[in-house]
Amino acid sequence: MFRLRRRPWSWTRGCVSGQRWSHGPARVMAIRREDINVWERRAPLAPRHVKELTNAGHCVLVQPSNRRAIHEKYYEKAGAIIQEDISEASLIIGVKRPPEEKVFPRKTYAFFSHTIKAQEANMGLLDDILKKEVRLIDYEKMVDSNGFRIVAFGQWAGVAGMINILHGLGLRFLALGHHTPFMHIGMSHNYRNVSQAVQAVRDCGYEISLGLMPKSIGPLTFVFTGTGNVSKGAQEIINELPCEFVEPHELPEVSKHGDTTKVYATVLSRHHHLVRKSDGLYDPIEYEQHPERYTSNFRDSIAPYTTCLINGIYWDPHTPRLLRRLDAQRLMRPVEPSVKVTEGSPELPHRFLAICDISADAGGSIEFMTECTTIDKPFCMYDANQHIDHDSVEGSGILMCSIDNLPAQLPIEATEYFGDRLFPYIWEMLPSDATRPLDQEDFSPQVRDVSAVLKKLFRFCLGFREHAQILKVSGRNRVLLLGSGYVAGPVIEYLTRDPGTQVAVGSVMLSQAEELAKKYPNTIPIMLDVTSQESHLESLIKDHHLVISLLPYVHHPMIAKHCINKKVNMLTASYLSPAVKDLQNSAEEAGITIVNEMGLDPGIDHMLAMECIDQAKVDGCTVESYSSFCGGLPAPECSENPLRYKFSWSPYGVLLNTISPAIYLKDNQLVSIPPGGALMDSVTPLDFLPGFNLEGFPNRDSTKYAKPYGIESAHTLIRGTLRFKGFCNAMSGFVKLGLVNTEPCPMLSSTASPVSWKELLCHCIGVPPSISSDAFKEVVYDRVGRDDHRMEMLKDLIVMRNDVGIRHSTGELETKHFSLVVYGDSNGFSAMAKTVGYPAAIAARMVLDGEIKSKGLVMPLTKNVYNPILRRLQAEGVQYTIKSSFSE
Repeated sequence: MFRLRRRPWSWTRGCVSGQRWSHGPARVMAIRREDINVWERRAPLAPRHVKELTNAGHCVLVQPSNRRAIHEKYYEKAGAIIQEDISEASLIIGVKRPPEEKVFPRKTYAFFSHTIKAQEANMGLLDDILKKEVRLIDYEKMVDSNGFRIVAFGQWAGVAGMINILHGLGLRFLALGHHTPFMHIGMSHNYRNVSQAVQAVRDCGYEISLGLMPKSIGPLTFVFTGTGNVSKGAQEIINELPCEFVEPHELPEVSKHGDTTKVYATVLSRHHHLVRKSDGLYDPIEYEQHPERYTSNFRDSIAPYTTCLINGIYWDPHTPRLLRRLDAQRLMRPVEPSVKVTEGSPELPHRFLAICDISADAGGSIEFMTECTTIDKPFCMYDANQHIDHDSVEGSGILMCSIDNLPAQLPIEATEYFGDRLFPYIWEMLPSDATRPLDQEDFSPQVRDVSAVLKKLFRFCLGFREHAQILKVSGRNRVLLLGSGYVAGPVIEYLTRDPGTQVAVGSVMLSQAEELAKKYPNTIPIMLDVTSQESHLESLIKDHHLVISLLPYVHHPMIAKHCINKKVNMLTASYLSPAVKDLQNSAEEAGITIVNEMGLDPGIDHMLAMECIDQAKVDGCTVESYSSFCGGLPAPECSENPLRYKFSWSPYGVLLNTISPAIYLKDNQLVSIPPGGALMDSVTPLDFLPGFNLEGFPNRDSTKYAKPYGIESAHTLIRGTLRFKGFCNAMSGFVKLGLVNTEPCPMLSSTASPVSWKELLCHCIGVPPSISSDAFKEVVYDRVGRDDHRMEMLKDLIVMRNDVGIRHSTGELETKHFSLVVYGDSNGFSAMAKTVGYPAAIAARMVLDGEIKSKGLVMPLTKNVYNPILRRLQAEGVQYTIKSSFSE
């Protein structure tokens, strides 16, 4: 007859009443359901571990899961309670990370978080853990006194990975025209247990020993990197084949003349392939302290004699890589066959056929392994010549297997193995109270140090995550863009059209950078204040191939010095300042390019001028005069304000320009305007576009361009600024009232109480300084009349006019008139953003692609620079017209 089986010790729904316990008060822990991956069938503890806990009086909750490889009835038999709600538990353990929304606040969790190296995919989890005050015990950081991990699946990753790559070799050999014994080895998860998988490998080995491997394939060599559990697990499988282990220096011989009735294997340690860059020697102590001083000769001394690489070594950005893309290209070259080949018995395309990257470290020691494969799609082919991955095992390339959850293919054995290593520490984790300080817990060093180290690491990760994002994809051009204002949009849009280019936007306004990152692919937002975070700036520069600065020119000397120190190219749209000009020799010695004045004015004006001047010289003409006026203006319908102007670039720069001195040449007379505001009284009406009602005034020192332009004989040389009529009159009044002044303001002096700009403005408009930034913006918006439609329809305008007087050999004077008029888009880029951003972006692309090769300080004054940029600007809609007028 059937009897109702009562749960142990009369537990009801929960675990609070009627508990039997020993060795202290009973605790409640939970094994959560694995739900992050469809193939995740492991558990952190096996039923026999649970039985010990329940026998000791503790309550173990197990979330039900039909996916778990060990059936829940075995956990229930061990005394666990199978239930969905695990919020009662103070300790919750799993294998992989839970989704953020399933993390309970102020609990102790144990799992692999994969946040230690600031892995981008798990940064949301990191933020959530910190926010919810969770105590995380990350298995990855549980180490012994020697720093070796004590809780891991490593051996089973090696076992599963080795079985998989043997299966993959069978498929690859078949695609190359060879049936081999490897065809009868399946993927690890196809076997009920590891014993069945091992038997399949043994059967394969038996056929190899009978001489059933095609002779034209030649001897097979397997190279294992590392000596840890991962490598040992993989070696256990290769030992089921007829295998001879040889020393690395023996590989050249056995790869050519070895016995095909067996396979060869070698295990690499650091001393086999790491050498000091300076003298080719290896010092293990120095390497631990300064790995950047070393390189790997694996590509030359080992890889050419390798059939299959099984990689299980740890890599970080400071250590040498095993293989780079260029190395893979060399390894794909054909080798001389050791036996006669025929159409039916073809030779291999190259000796290096496959990589099993058990480390699954994307962009790590195998640079071109940029994305892990999956159990569903375990293999891909990397074609180094095309720098592409494809899924087929046919065609050209190196077979890659880089599954990042290999032990999940052997879930029962992996659970038992892992549980044996974790279980001794469960006893001390059970009493953990996440609301108590860490020093009040009775933890062993292995557990206590994890929590202490993780707190430090989490703080470090918040900064290091930027570094990890930047370096996550190899083979990309990495651009650091400083500044996130209006001009940044076109620069990013243009550069990221190429999927091989990544842009990191460094800005003190992180929200702006984040909006840009949402809008454009391959874009990373970074919080950066170059004035107070110079060391952070330096570390970012080191990780990039090009720095583009859209910041005010005063920052450029400091940025340029860091670029020179780190040998990183740089580009700016600003005028070449004397401080940057002094860095010419340093930039040349560093072998870098610093492109300057690559915007609108300066930038497009230079290029239009030089295109005309160079052609005039080719035609045997002389340039007698040069006049260039440019202005960023509101569209006429948006100009109804006292200044007839709206700021479309740095307000500081606009205002400073009104009180600056100016020098220009007019009919061979040098005209000098003193600083202090006299410039606003030196205005000239301009009617080259009568419908615009424009005026202009000289801009800084125009005469300094005579030599760079090569027009020292010109009688007139003036560069100026355009505004709508009325601007200069109103601005002159502001100057005379002292509202535009570079002198310190007493109210804002260092002796006054500290005040921020926000506090000052809050005082002016009568709101408390504690108001949030968003609320403050709303108040200001209300004060100026809140007109959403007007804001959305607001457009700007760029007008540029170059007049070049050319004297022909016939004596005729031709004046070429270059006109550029660009409107901003209501829902797109402003005219200023387009005409500054696109020239900078195009020049940046030319630097990245090697079109601009000159070293040192570069300006857009030579044909190899200005010609392609002007053509490409026209393709972006920046069109200019040319007309000529003639006189005697």
